[in-house]
Amino acid sequence: MQRRVRYRECDPMGVVYHAHYVDWFEEARTEALRDLGLPYAALEQDGVFMPVVDLAVRYHHPALYDDLVEIVTTVSDELPTTRVRFDYRVFRDGIEKPCCSAHVTLCFMDAETRRPIRAPKRVLETLEEVLGD
Repeated sequence: MQRRVRYRECDPMGVVYHAHYVDWFEEARTEALRDLGLPYAALEQDGVFMPVVDLAVRYHHPALYDDLVEIVTTVSDELPTTRVRFDYRVFRDGIEKPCCSAHVTLCFMDAETRRPIRAPKRVLETLEEVLGD
C-alpha cells in the first residue's frame, strides 16, 4: 500500500510522529485482507473479532512530510490457529532500506463470548491458497 505523508502526521521537525505508523499498519493490514477476499466487515458479520495482542515496532530512519511511503504487509508463513501474525516494512520512495519495520499479532475472538477461538475455516482456506504459492 502506498500513501503520501500528510502534514498533520508530522512533528514540528517534519518527521512522522511514531504513533502514526500503527495507524498505517492497520490500514495496510485491512487492505491486504480485503485484497485476499477477507474484509474485516465480513469477518465481524460472521461473529469474529480480531483484537491486537502483540505489537512491536522498530524505527530505522525517519519518514518526512510529503514523502511517498510504501507499507509492505506480509502474513506469517505458518497457518494460524488462534492467532495470526503480520509483518510490516515501511519504505520511503527511492530508498532501499526500510525506515520502519514491525509485527503485530491478532487473536481470533468470538464476538459474543469475547473468548479466543480457532481461525475460521474461510481464513485458513484463503491463507493456505496464498501460502501454497
